[in-house]
Formats: sequence, structure tokens, C-alpha cells
Amino acid sequence: MKQYLELVRSILDTGTWQENRTGIPTISMPGAMLKFDLQQGFPAVTTKKLAFKSAVGELIGFLRASRNAADFRALGCKVWDANANDNAQWLANPYRRGTDDLGDVYGVQWRQWPAYKVLDAEAAAQIADARARGYTEVTAFEEGGRSKVLLYKAIDQLRQCLDTIVNNPADRRILFHGWNPAKLDEIALPACHLLYQFLPNAQKREISLCLYIRSNDVGLGTPFNLTEGAVLLHLVGRLTGYTPRWFTYFIGDAHIYENQLDMLNAQLEREPYESPRLVIADRVPEFAKTGVYEPEWLEKVEPADFSLEGYRHHAPLTAPMAV
Repeated sequence: MKQYLELVRSILDTGTWQENRTGIPTISMPGAMLKFDLQQGFPAVTTKKLAFKSAVGELIGFLRASRNAADFRALGCKVWDANANDNAQWLANPYRRGTDDLGDVYGVQWRQWPAYKVLDAEAAAQIADARARGYTEVTAFEEGGRSKVLLYKAIDQLRQCLDTIVNNPADRRILFHGWNPAKLDEIALPACHLLYQFLPNAQKREISLCLYIRSNDVGLGTPFNLTEGAVLLHLVGRLTGYTPRWFTYFIGDAHIYENQLDMLNAQLEREPYESPRLVIADRVPEFAKTGVYEPEWLEKVEPADFSLEGYRHHAPLTAPMAV
């Protein structure tokens, strides 16, 4: 994880102090990239103890389209508690449904993206095509003197990605995202890690992932998000018959919070250990061995199905999370 420490040094050396919505100043740097060969090891931070089970629990909550902090807690992840219950702006938001509610965050958009079509009532071919694609008619109405119909369906973006990897791996559009402009005013926190693109190599039977993050808390968020992205790529590869290879991690606004400087400076004084290896439990089917495509395991995996082998790390370090 020397790349991670180099990113921290670069922000400290070249970044500028900026104010932000949390009230805690940051040293920020625009534009950063990390790239890992997953065949050389798992990108787990070793200069402190990684909250691996919490990160995996959060990812599984996303895979299950969870929108409630209690669901994440049940999976061993408490990072959403403050955003759900201590964020003054969210507490005053009329879309909040009560204690622990988060709105349609991350996984809801990944697995249940709300899609609508407004069509002319006379456009029979278009309406038939939409229905064939899974849309259902919600209502009919008048607009500008014309009769219209509103149709709706929930799109499982991630499942579509797996289907395409299996059926058309040469496709360059195998991606999903969580930035839904229509929902930004209805959620506790707009997506930070917002665009994932899978890149299969059918000849080598390898699969890579590019992840774009608009804004990244490098002290706490980066180790967490690296873990989630790498675990997701391993899981997708297992369910589609590909070996994980390159994980490229792009950051728009890379920043360090003022109250996390002590933690990161302590890490800069430590020498990283060798990267561990991710192990997925045998009960999770491996398409390359079985030849049976079972994408439903996106929802069936549990935190205990993932572990790190050979994970050696320095003593734990903590810092507060800005909300």
C-alpha cells in the first residue's frame, strides 16, 4: 500500500486548505489515481488495522439495496449511524422516514434505479416495446393538449452488468452508477463512489474495474472504498468466471480532514507490510468451475464469506468521521 501513503504525502505537500459542508477544514487536492494488480495481492492498508468486516458489511448492504442504518449495523457496519441520525440537514429533510432512515442511497440506485418513460398514448409501438422491457403503466395524463402515459420499472444495474459480462464481454458499456439527480434532495448523503466500470478480457479470462469517486476522505474513506471495490470485483469475477486483475481508483477531490492529521502522520512513519490475499468461502459458487451462472448470489453472500489471508498490520489508529 505504498501508493496510498504516496497519495497522503502528495496531498500534504501540494494540497490547499479549504472549507466544506462539515465545518472541519480539509487539505484538498484535485485529481488522483491509484492502480492495483489484484493478482499481486489485496489492496488492504497495513499501516493501521483495516476495518475489513465493517467495509464488507457495508458492501453487502449495498448489494441488498439497504436504505436503513439498522440494516448496515446488522451486517457489522456502523458508519451510517451518524449520517442517518446526527446530520442536522437530514434530520430536517421532509423525505426522511424516521430513525435510521437514509433514503435511497447507493445500493438502492445500484439494484433498483427508478426508471420512467413518458410516451404519447398513441405511440403503440413504443409502449409495446417499453412493456416488453419490463415497464408497467402507472397512469395516463394530459400534457400540452396531448394524451400521455407514464411507465415505470426498477432497473437492476449491477445484475445487468453481470449478464453482459457473461453474454457480451466485449461490450464497453458494462457499468453502473449511483448519481441520480432526481434523488439528491431525498437522501442522507449523495453518492461519493458513484461510477463503476467493469472491463472483461475474454481472451485472458481476466476482469478489471475502474472506480470513480467524486470526493474522498483519504484518511478514513479511501481504505474503506478500496476494500469494497476490490471485494466487489472478486465477487463479480467469481460469479462470471473471470480472474480479477486491475483495479483503478480515480478520485476527483482527494482530501484530508484536519482532525485526521495525527492518524495519517503516524502512518507515514510506518513501513507497509506485504499485501494479504482475499479468500471467498467455498459455499459461494465459482462459475469457472461449475459452468452454472448464479447471479442471485449477489444478494445471498454474507460478511463471513470473505476473509483476508496473511493480513499483517501495524497497531490500530482512529480518527473521527466528519458528517
